[in-house]
Amino acid sequence: MTRNARLKHRMKYKTLKGFQDILPPDILIWQNIETISRDVFRTYGYQEIRLPILESTDIFVRSIGETSDIVEKEMYTFQDKGGRSVTLRPEGTASFVRAYVEHHLYNHPAPQKYYYMGPMFRYERPQAYRYRQFYQIGAEAMGVEDPKLDAEIISMLTKILSGIGLKELNFELTSIGCKNCRPDYRDALKNFLRDKLNSFCSDCQRRYDLNPLRILDCKVPDCISSRQGAPQVIDYLCADCKKHFDGLRHYLDILKVPHSITPNLVRGLDYYTKTAFEVTSESLGSQKAVAAGGRYDGLVDEFGGPPTPGIGFAIGMERIIPLIKDSMKPSEGPDLFICCMGQYAYEEALALAEQLRARRLWVEINYDDSSLKSQMRKGNRIGAKHVIVIGEDEVRNEVAVIKDMITGTETQSRLEAQELVKIIKAGS
Repeated sequence: MTRNARLKHRMKYKTLKGFQDILPPDILIWQNIETISRDVFRTYGYQEIRLPILESTDIFVRSIGETSDIVEKEMYTFQDKGGRSVTLRPEGTASFVRAYVEHHLYNHPAPQKYYYMGPMFRYERPQAYRYRQFYQIGAEAMGVEDPKLDAEIISMLTKILSGIGLKELNFELTSIGCKNCRPDYRDALKNFLRDKLNSFCSDCQRRYDLNPLRILDCKVPDCISSRQGAPQVIDYLCADCKKHFDGLRHYLDILKVPHSITPNLVRGLDYYTKTAFEVTSESLGSQKAVAAGGRYDGLVDEFGGPPTPGIGFAIGMERIIPLIKDSMKPSEGPDLFICCMGQYAYEEALALAEQLRARRLWVEINYDDSSLKSQMRKGNRIGAKHVIVIGEDEVRNEVAVIKDMITGTETQSRLEAQELVKIIKAGS
């Protein structure tokens, strides 16, 4: 039995179904996406906010909606030791609005702009690009109702997605109205669905009276075909919502953001008003949304704060990784690997490595008494960009040859940090 087979036989624990470990070198792709996103957020004036992953269950029930799939089927909800119902956050906006109201962030000059990154949790059937613990990058802008802000935040999203190398994306846009015009659409939709109700799934039949708009978000094939020809929400917009939607499209044209209208686009969250949008890629199959968002002008009021308009979006990390993985292959390795020959050389190498690390270089040294040939193989295996050999002669003469592992060129250098840094950075 091989060593790997023995280890596998002894292994008792594995990740839970629907969860994953994100390991090097793939983590470099994640970090690169986060860095690009942070850079774009900074240019638009967004500040980072870090939110707890555990919240009171009421926060999500009230904001997302009791009849949504998230609340009914997907939340990780349990009682803590104090007997309180708590939930692992299934999305970021509700947690953000709770923090926004709790800390009186509405007292800051508008618009208040924030972003966050981190894990979300939903109990659903694991499938391609969909996990029970998944990661999102989210942004929220508060305090401005004007469609110029909607256009700006969508434009910012395009900058992030293009910055990380995503191409051939579809920006799908609609308006789902407000509390003034949505009742008329709700009545029209119910009239359309009434005679077809028996052809829908049991969930949709139950939602017919509670929240018929949820039927438009059902993924059951029979329900999708049965709702074909349903009235379109954009045909029922009030004058204010129509003006807002027309303004948004006008400003998107000014910002040169290509988009299409998807009239009955319904997000899986009840708090949206007016603007709703999704960014999709046909390369992902049925789970094709890579980012989505919308406006939620009544949510702060629902949480006990002053009436405050807001708009935001979330990017799904697991959805975008497959689209860029081939073009962003991680290849990072140490800037320098030090091969050591003899005890005195090890002491010199330890001191030199610390000096180079203080200059922000990634330096690895060999820690055992293996042969030079073995050490050189190790430097190559870990992807070191440069290798230097330090033995007693090199220490005595205070010089050594540093080899560029990419080009194969060799350069003699004094054994001092400043000169080594110049050689390494020149070869980068």
